[in-house]
Amino acid sequence: MRIKTSVTKRARHKKWRKMAKGYWGARKSHYRRIHETVMRALRYSYRDRRTRKRMFRRLWIVRIGAACKALGISYSKFIGGLRKKGIGLDRKILAEMAVNHPQDFAQLVELAKQE
Repeated sequence: MRIKTSVTKRARHKKWRKMAKGYWGARKSHYRRIHETVMRALRYSYRDRRTRKRMFRRLWIVRIGAACKALGISYSKFIGGLRKKGIGLDRKILAEMAVNHPQDFAQLVELAKQE
């Protein structure tokens, strides 16, 4: 007796259809279009999870650089000064301080300038 694939196939199609929820037109109703679209979306999401990390680091560096420039020091001198002082704050925290706690950030700049 041969095995028929209808139950398995329906389950597989159902799984893909669930991932295509919210798509428009044939992209949510025709299996071949669903498969193409979801595969592309998964590829983009994989790629962009890595890109997001780079983009945030760039944003933090821009924010720190702008705050440093306002206080009369370059970004590279500021980071170098912190490193020489042994202050191990990462760029995310430094950017958050520059935006939300400018007086504390100014104290860090003064420490970095001393070196």
